[in-house]
Amino acid sequence: MTNPRVFFDLSIGGRPAGRIVMELFVNSTPITADNFRALYTGEKGIDMVGKSLNYKGSTFHRVIPGYMVHGEDITHGNGTSGESIYGPSFTDENFVKKHIGSGILSMAKTGT
Repeated sequence: MTNPRVFFDLSIGGRPAGRIVMELFVNSTPITADNFRALYTGEKGIDMVGKSLNYKGSTFHRVIPGYMVHGEDITHGNGTSGESIYGPSFTDENFVKKHIGSGILSMAKTGT
């Protein structure tokens, strides 16, 4: 199966800043990939507190130039929590994919 790709069109201060294209690893992490894809499309509706379960309009709350960005905490917008399409959390799948270079998409979570 070919891994699907999704994209974010970014803006800074209301001005277009480019597009990030992300590959979702459905073969090695299907639950996590489906969660990211569904949050990308917004197809699951609203979360437990009535907020939209999607990334549209969310922000990168932490940027370390040349290293990484953290973002997409759709619950609070500051990286302190978030909600998945499965509820407040879901079980870690595996750690097959390593963070060994630029362009690696990861989903940080507290784990269960």
